Amino acid sequence: MNENEKILGDERRALIVKTLRSSTKPMTGRELGEMTNVSRQVIVGDITLLKAKNEPIMATSQGYVFMHAQAAPGKIEKTIVCQHTPEQTEEELNILVDHGITVKDVKVEHPVYGDLNASIMVSNRTEVKAFIAKVYEANAAFLSKLSEEGIHLHTLLADNEQQIQDAEVALRKAGILVE
Repeated sequence: MNENEKILGDERRALIVKTLRSSTKPMTGRELGEMTNVSRQVIVGDITLLKAKNEPIMATSQGYVFMHAQAAPGKIEKTIVCQHTPEQTEEELNILVDHGITVKDVKVEHPVYGDLNASIMVSNRTEVKAFIAKVYEANAAFLSKLSEEGIHLHTLLADNEQQIQDAEVALRKAGILVE
């Protein structure tokens, strides 16, 4: 096949699933588009179709990931409640990742739509900085602004309970943890 030849329909979507399944990092729509010689917009449509067929693909701030049944073997998962200003978001995320924690998502209760959930998937300061930059570049609001008084939840992944406990102490000192 010619390297500039588009990969069509079902074959392209099968390749996307195979690629995401084996990838150890998120892949952007642009990267998947370059791999299959189609536009990012075509990939967005493909991802929508794959999700409709119950493929466990999640869009994160870094790109698309395949959610394996055991995405975090040996990890401890905990949900915490936080409250802070939008300006403190980077501080909050840095406190968590500095303790070796991956922040999976953010959840808020919206007065009209009910529960809203968005993937974050940051585990180091570089990823936090990129996430914050994307929010500002898109002129988007942090999900916590959509909730009453900025209260929101984070699902955390850690190697051990001590990491979570230490992070909670730091968040408490910063006035961010809600108990």
